Amino acid sequence: VQLVESGGGSVQAGGSLSLTCEASGLKYSSHCYAWFRQVPGKTREGVAALATGDASTRYGDSVKGRFTISRVNVKNTLYLQMTGLKPEDTAMYYCAALQSRLPPWWLLLPDKYSDWGQGTQVTVS
Repeated sequence: VQLVESGGGSVQAGGSLSLTCEASGLKYSSHCYAWFRQVPGKTREGVAALATGDASTRYGDSVKGRFTISRVNVKNTLYLQMTGLKPEDTAMYYCAALQSRLPPWWLLLPDKYSDWGQGTQVTVS
């Protein structure tokens, strides 16, 4: 599985950005996708996740109401729409995938995912 993120950049506080993750090499119909973020010296944080099996989504508490995860099935493309950005949203954002199902309470745990993109930097000032 190959995951390629794009769409990161610099934005002022209160602004919006949309991240894209293009996935290829997926073999199974049920997948979990997620966005994580990480700043140097801190653990990777679950931002948003989506399970294709039941279309459930999960958001980290710090982004609820501001970020939206979505997916275009035919393109195998994952999106993260970020609005109301804050300086504390500054991080490297990673796309992750798992070709299996996860219970909802596991969707934001980074150690459950087997495939990762290279990351895209988001800076909010």
